[in-house]
Amino acid sequence: MDSLRFLTPDDLDQIRIDFSTPTFVYDEATLRANARAVKEFPNAFGLFARYAMKAAPTSAIVRILNSEGLGIDASSGFELERAVRAGVGTELISLSTQEFPDEFRYWIQDGVKTNLCSLNQIKKFGEWGKGESIGLRFNPGLGSGGTNRTNVGGPSSSFGIWKDDLEEAKSLCKEYGLTVEKIHTHIGSGSDPEVWKKVASMSLDLVRNFKDVHTLNLGGGYKVARMSDEQATDLREIGEPVKQLFESFAAETGRKLTLEIEPGTFLLANACSLVTTVQDITSTGSEGYRFLKLNAGMTEILRPSLYGAQHPIVLVPEEGTNKFREEMEQVVVGHCCESGDLLTPAPGDAEKLATRNLPRGEVGDLCIIEGVGAYCSSMAAKNYNSFPEAAEVLRKEDGSLSFIRQRQTFDQLIENEMAP
Repeated sequence: MDSLRFLTPDDLDQIRIDFSTPTFVYDEATLRANARAVKEFPNAFGLFARYAMKAAPTSAIVRILNSEGLGIDASSGFELERAVRAGVGTELISLSTQEFPDEFRYWIQDGVKTNLCSLNQIKKFGEWGKGESIGLRFNPGLGSGGTNRTNVGGPSSSFGIWKDDLEEAKSLCKEYGLTVEKIHTHIGSGSDPEVWKKVASMSLDLVRNFKDVHTLNLGGGYKVARMSDEQATDLREIGEPVKQLFESFAAETGRKLTLEIEPGTFLLANACSLVTTVQDITSTGSEGYRFLKLNAGMTEILRPSLYGAQHPIVLVPEEGTNKFREEMEQVVVGHCCESGDLLTPAPGDAEKLATRNLPRGEVGDLCIIEGVGAYCSSMAAKNYNSFPEAAEVLRKEDGSLSFIRQRQTFDQLIENEMAP
């Protein structure tokens, strides 16, 4: 049976009384430890790690990771501005985006770096920024994702300049006088060591086409073990072969490349717990299931409904953690009027429900969903059924708890609505 990652019974009592539920709780000590682990990624001639802030863009999280020496990978102009408002220097921010912002020129002039991700983006940038230095993101033709929805490489992915468009990309850069100083690839959230090594080799072949490139960014996607039977990525296992490739490239060409990486899940996933309350229970009898209905769901965590993703679930009886209850198979569901609002889908199959062996749940119990730091608060079905956004709390290194984002009020939810 699953257990709490970092929260204590006293923490849960305080959350119930002072913050209420549902509430995301991030652990500062885990965040800092993960950031330091990332900075030990094997490299031959220098490493710069950027936090993929789409994983969880709350300013307190950004500031903690930035204070540990990490830069920022922004996926939109809005994320970029959010990072700046959190206090990150523009020289530490890189923009790689599916929708290139119209105001990009102001950010570039202020020191932000960009990886252009399509031929049209090269044209748009080049019409303004003749003679500027840029990065180019390529789709190397290969991907690695836990599911097709987390695979961002290969012919089924729209991310990056397709490998066969290399010559056209070079021609456009020459036409606009753009100096390519960085090549960027990212294949998805799979982290298969052999695939990573192969993509690194393919990416170095791309570098050969641009004499001024001094940095190769290989993205992120390092798998973490949320569940006890899952295997986490060993950063040294995937990093050492890539380090050797960089060394061989330098011996052959005389070019010593800096390695950039962009972790998000690795930094955040197991650094956050979602504390919820069982607010109702239903049963479909001997032919069906016993359902625990939470006061949260796809409005806070969409991954199970989207990918069939698995998260540890811990049930804490209202009376305290020591009261014995029989364990039984139960299905955990969310509060939305949506049949797909399911916290316990079958692994990898969001269409099929599965049970979890948990203490017999009762109304008022706390239900803690673990492993929710990455792509949960930032990627949920916010405000569906008009539920306000959940609060976010930081568990500081000294063990104290404080808000880093207050719960959305109903007035805030509707404040932009207008009568015609």
